Amino acid sequence: MDRKINITGWIPLSEIQNQINLLSLSDIMDCGSEVNGLCSESINGGRDVWSSKDSASSVDHLVVMVNGILGSSTDWKFAAEQFVRTLPDKVVVHCSERNVSKMTLDGVDVMGERLAEEVVEVIKRKPDVRKISFIAHSMGGLVARYAIGRLYRPPKTEIVEDTHDEDSRGTIYGLEAINFITVATPHLGSRGNRQVPFLFGVTALEKTACRVAHWIFKRTGRHLFLTDLEEGKLPLLRRMVDDCEDLYFMSALRAFKRRVIYSNVGYDHMVGWRTSSIRRTSELPKWEDSLCEKYPHIVYEEYSKAKDCEQNIAVEDEGSDTLEEEMVRGLSRVSWEKVDVSFHSSRQRFAAHSVIQVKDHFMHLEGTDVIRHMIDHFIT
Repeated sequence: MDRKINITGWIPLSEIQNQINLLSLSDIMDCGSEVNGLCSESINGGRDVWSSKDSASSVDHLVVMVNGILGSSTDWKFAAEQFVRTLPDKVVVHCSERNVSKMTLDGVDVMGERLAEEVVEVIKRKPDVRKISFIAHSMGGLVARYAIGRLYRPPKTEIVEDTHDEDSRGTIYGLEAINFITVATPHLGSRGNRQVPFLFGVTALEKTACRVAHWIFKRTGRHLFLTDLEEGKLPLLRRMVDDCEDLYFMSALRAFKRRVIYSNVGYDHMVGWRTSSIRRTSELPKWEDSLCEKYPHIVYEEYSKAKDCEQNIAVEDEGSDTLEEEMVRGLSRVSWEKVDVSFHSSRQRFAAHSVIQVKDHFMHLEGTDVIRHMIDHFIT
């Protein structure tokens, strides 16, 4: 018998399947189209989605969704639709399409600059927008981190410890930064032990991957495997755990009211649990099957407080190295909500990297509770 997910208080799987037979978001993503309460338009390579109940210009919260490597804006079509249907008067969703297909091989920095330019264009088209959030899948999370570093604007007043004055917080191109959410993103890169699970933790395979990744994934491969030692500089992902010249990577992250990480605990053959959850091996929690009917695949949640980066922590974890430890410490200077996801009992478990995003609304529907969790905890 096929397994059915009944998400209490939301849309049952059977109803979602019926709706999908009638409508897909790609059907409404034509320029200026309106179908079943959703409006969409495509401008300069990106797609905006909002509720027909409200004018796109009247909503004050912009949600930018970013695809991963070799992806496109359609990767987020299911989530975009659910966000707009659930929060019709709160958000307008922009599915980025500035970095798609082979353009995702140009490098995290090049893609980050393109995304930053795209976001500026969207903001200028929507003068009533006052808030901004980012939701990014896989490598798109790194691109989003780079882009916000470029878009960050310092606070109007000097920062005072424990202050709650909005003027004391930086902004993202003048907008209040609310949610920064990544889904299965390799924050620590892909070169460490078991950071790319399909290499099975075999040292020889992992070392070979480091040497040849750029043959397949070009500059992006160099960035992911931390082999981009250009002009004597540290690898880009290592530099991105500090403010660097005119790129305020950490200040930008700190500006958001909340930072959230969704990670697969297993069966994600592209991105390991450690790198996607910004943890050392010794910090990976023990988890049990979810007993929550509403979120059956959410198996562990924790709030990780900001830590002093000056703590003297020895590199003792198997498979870890100095660069990885420095990235863990750097990113731990801000707080994170960490949400661990498991599809181990799902028929679609071997596609966990895509299921967690509901990349395809026909094949990956078992990830709908993750999107539901994202929406339920979203600050508007």
